Amino acid sequence: MTDSLCVNTTRVLSADMVQKANSGHPGAPMGMAPIAHLLWSKYMRHNPANPQWFNRDRFVLSNGHACALLYSMLHLTGYEEFSMDELKKFRQLDAKTPGHPESHVVKGGIEVTTGPLGQGLSNGVGLAIGSAHLAAEFNREGFNLIDNYTYVFCGDGCLQEGITSEASSLAGHLGLGRLIVFYDDNKITIDGETELSFTEDVAKRYESYGWHVQTVKDGDNDLAAIGAAIEAAQKVHDRPSFIKIRTTIGYGSPNQGKEKVHGSPLGEDGLVSAKKKFGFDPTKFFFIPDEVQQVYAKVKGNGKDLEDAWNTAFQKYKTQYPDLAADLARRISGKLPDNWKSVLPTYKPEDPAKATRQFS
Repeated sequence: MTDSLCVNTTRVLSADMVQKANSGHPGAPMGMAPIAHLLWSKYMRHNPANPQWFNRDRFVLSNGHACALLYSMLHLTGYEEFSMDELKKFRQLDAKTPGHPESHVVKGGIEVTTGPLGQGLSNGVGLAIGSAHLAAEFNREGFNLIDNYTYVFCGDGCLQEGITSEASSLAGHLGLGRLIVFYDDNKITIDGETELSFTEDVAKRYESYGWHVQTVKDGDNDLAAIGAAIEAAQKVHDRPSFIKIRTTIGYGSPNQGKEKVHGSPLGEDGLVSAKKKFGFDPTKFFFIPDEVQQVYAKVKGNGKDLEDAWNTAFQKYKTQYPDLAADLARRISGKLPDNWKSVLPTYKPEDPAKATRQFS
């Protein structure tokens, strides 16, 4: 019952944010809340007390339509910059909770800025490539210093964009086994049902890319099936994973399953109806039950333990591989190598003309 309460709290909290702003997308957050709850509370390795921990799992929205859900999870799990006041300022000028996640406005919690459809999925592939490259360079027997996962939430609109096809094809080719994409299969776009413009077999498409593909039939309530799919995906290390999860957009609201709930607030009556359905007091806004707070409070403690264990391993790594450790520490700090300018190409006026791509 506690899991269900956490899920429904997230649904209502996201809807409150959109309603107060009188702008935004409540549909995807309410539909994907079960996936987000399980991922952020049980499966994703992260430390809310130190959002910049190097070996954290990365989480990316493929676009900004579920950002109220992301901000809800960041607040619930204890990321300090995402206070309740910031949630109440959703979509307002200078808030840390803009209508599309922006990584430059906060110190941590937002991995990449995501705006256009499909951008975040492509960013996720890039993050997974970076992690795979670092693992190949620095991991040694007994020292898996880089073994983080990259998780992506995406929807139909993202999969209709050409850039996600290219990025997903590359991910399959490279065998990015620590990339896990959740497809919010809610059958709705902002224009209506997906059958208007999108009828391909997405699962077969991703199988053809070389991905490990699973399907969850009831993403609204079957937390056990979602959890099993995540665990199965985590065990596949030779190819990326794609989890197609059938959800209901705006689940619990009067317009659930309709395009009306995609990009518009529920309205006062709709919000009251949803809160009553989930057993919440409709006169309370931005309310988080004590039981829910207790569940998510554990995430911060677990995250600190994970980071402490990693730091201990890194200290041992320094002893056995001092040069590699120094290079990894430099990269973590964001510093360029010494004398990096000396390896840059030079161009003189008398050089023959060439295309810029040849000078790279």
